[in-house]
Amino acid sequence: MIFQLILIFIMIILAVAASLFKDLINAVVACAAVSLITSILFYFLQAPDVAMAEAAIGAGLTTAVFIIAIRKTERYEK
Repeated sequence: MIFQLILIFIMIILAVAASLFKDLINAVVACAAVSLITSILFYFLQAPDVAMAEAAIGAGLTTAVFIIAIRKTERYEK
């Protein structure tokens, strides 16, 4: 229970940090970390299939798509 609360607290901090970063790559990495923590929490909630889908799509595929899109545009927000 304590470990889950710590993960939720870290997830909230990372979500706020992702919205405050001016470097878009850092924001994408923070979003990927939020997604990865979400998949860990899904696993603790006895939903391993949802956890695997969240890890693969949320942390993996979405991060890759965002990084490819950022590479084709400007990296830093004005």
